[in-house]
Amino acid sequence: MWPFGKSTADRVKDALNEQPRLKDLGLQVQERGGAVTVSGMVPNERYLPLIRVVAEGINGVKSVDVSGVTFEQASSAPVQNSATASPSSSSDNAGQTTLPELKPQVAPTTGNLNARPAAAQPQELEPMPEAEVAELEDRSRIAKAVLKALRGNGELADDPIDVLQSGKTIILRGVVDSDHEQRLAEKLAREVDGVAGVDTSGLRVAAGAKALAKEKDEISGDTVYTVKAGDSLSEIAQKYYGDAMQYKKIAHYNNISNPDLIQPGQKLRIPG
Repeated sequence: MWPFGKSTADRVKDALNEQPRLKDLGLQVQERGGAVTVSGMVPNERYLPLIRVVAEGINGVKSVDVSGVTFEQASSAPVQNSATASPSSSSDNAGQTTLPELKPQVAPTTGNLNARPAAAQPQELEPMPEAEVAELEDRSRIAKAVLKALRGNGELADDPIDVLQSGKTIILRGVVDSDHEQRLAEKLAREVDGVAGVDTSGLRVAAGAKALAKEKDEISGDTVYTVKAGDSLSEIAQKYYGDAMQYKKIAHYNNISNPDLIQPGQKLRIPG
């Protein structure tokens, strides 16, 4: 459950997978201290700004490195079929012209019986049209303006709020301390030029949200809770999940064999 118990890397990956252009590309995400690294393959360099704008909308992301993203390269030279290959030169020493060798990757519709079936051909990723690139650049501007508005507000600056998009509709996901802050977040987002709508269905209210989401594990990005005197796992589960019975999940995630034995000062990672 976001924002509690889901690492920054997992939330970035979820956001990438919710973007229609990116969801089937299998992009990998790593994060440490707010620095996000994305790797994988995309059709061309036009996808890089899209990856950045999606990742930058996730709370806690300070930088996005896409140097590990490679581009799909179309095959310029079909692989020769050794069983049907003939000399590569167009003429031999006697000056007689030879037949050109058969190309195994010629489409089956040409009548080449040596062609591979269409299903076996490598699938090429679809390039992004110019018009869509321009639209994404506009969305990037809108999303960044919403982020700036939320993080520049004194009441909302420390709230764990992610900003996602669906067209020109802004999706706010996360948690705030009060109904007032929820309304304020929606108001600020609607005031940004270009925003057509604001979806706050994923923005819930939980008292003390800022404090609960503040501490993070530097390596994993997990939300961390420091046990206080008088705490119990069931009370901690109630704070994060709204369900005391989820204490078993916290115990298992932290290798706690006896849920009744936790100590003040102990650091507990909160699982998703």
